[in-house]
Amino acid sequence: MTFTLAAILGYVAIQLVIGSLVARRVSSQADFLLAGRSLGPLLGTFTVFATWFGAETCLSSAGAAVTDGVSLTSVEPFGYGACLVLMGAVFAAPLARRGLTTLGDLFAQRFSPRVERLAAVIMVPSSALWAGAQIRGFGEVLASVSALDVSTAITLAASVVMLYTAMGGLLADAITDTLQGAVLIFGLLALAVAVVVSLGGLEATAERIDPSRVGLLLGDTAEHPLDLLETWTIPLCGSVLAQELVARALAMRTPELARRATIAGGGLYLLVGSIPLLLGLLAPALLGAEIAANPEQAIPELAGRYLGTALQVVFVGALVSAILSTVDSSLLAAASLTSQNLIASLRPSMSDRARLRTARTSVLAFGVLAWVLAVGAEDVGSLVEEASAFGSAGIFVSVCFGLAGHFGGAPAATMALLGGIASWIVGAHVLELDHPYLVSLTAATGAYALGAMVIRRTTGASP
Repeated sequence: MTFTLAAILGYVAIQLVIGSLVARRVSSQADFLLAGRSLGPLLGTFTVFATWFGAETCLSSAGAAVTDGVSLTSVEPFGYGACLVLMGAVFAAPLARRGLTTLGDLFAQRFSPRVERLAAVIMVPSSALWAGAQIRGFGEVLASVSALDVSTAITLAASVVMLYTAMGGLLADAITDTLQGAVLIFGLLALAVAVVVSLGGLEATAERIDPSRVGLLLGDTAEHPLDLLETWTIPLCGSVLAQELVARALAMRTPELARRATIAGGGLYLLVGSIPLLLGLLAPALLGAEIAANPEQAIPELAGRYLGTALQVVFVGALVSAILSTVDSSLLAAASLTSQNLIASLRPSMSDRARLRTARTSVLAFGVLAWVLAVGAEDVGSLVEEASAFGSAGIFVSVCFGLAGHFGGAPAATMALLGGIASWIVGAHVLELDHPYLVSLTAATGAYALGAMVIRRTTGASP
């Protein structure tokens, strides 16, 4: 076992200890899923930032910069950072005022229990895909600093994360997010400073970046603006109402705090997320053409070359922090939707203790599923895009109409949910359209409007 791997495992053990200590305060489902609605500004801001800042932000965004450069098509960090700001500015406070436990509860309040269960069935796979992306990223980090192959490292990563998540719930998650976020920021800054210093300063560093690889629009995007719209619509509409993010807003002490902390988390995300882009732009000049064969290893390779042993351990710990803080949130999201909006919805007489036990069991089950997805995925980025787009168009449309007023009822939401997911599956995986998410968003909106009109015509009542 290498020193770096031993240090990483020790760091993970510390996270598990913290989680187990905080878990003693978890005595109910509300404690487990929403931290007792007790999050303040510091924990709130850092848990929003750390939950979203995952493997794809560190590894995939740098890899994309290596391959394609940096432009408005770089959804990491620009698209997903804007997603957090949009969540805070528009959705966080209205959702927090409703006293929800999960986003699925909104569908029960506004539409019907049947729509609630349908929405949960659609949202759960997205969280499982997101967890799979993070577990794969964790496995790639472990593989890069040890003799383990990627599949073995992914298995080890999944086992650790399943245990870590099932113990602590959201309160432990938020507290460790604060620690993990601090380690993450320090690790990325340490690597960036080491690279800049080794190159002779900021001016010399800028000279090593190919200016043709930086711009507002690169490649074919300038000729096909729908490509840019598709690229940005996926994070903005597909992820803004993800259960992982909604849970943070619902766990804040007040709706106004939910708004401010989510926006602050988004700003921090954009700031810190620019560091992997810089490193990705520098990687071809510093590592040679061979990095193009495995661009998602750009940051680990730079850390190995430019950091000493101690700082390299800190940096790898930062990557682990980013992944842990995201994957436990994803598993918790899938478990909360399953336990609250599927199982408890069908068995309303369940005791709170039984609901807590069900939530923890669901975490373990989805951990196994995420492991299967991680082993079978080609890369981190592909899982993230699928997680953001899968079925989310109908969720986004239904929530927007549901919060805006009384237009449309259960049939309208049902049609939007089914229309959104069906059009995405057909467009992306059957017809292989160029802009499947735009198609699914249009289909979901049209389906909701059609359902509302059907209500009015058949009942004579307001839609």
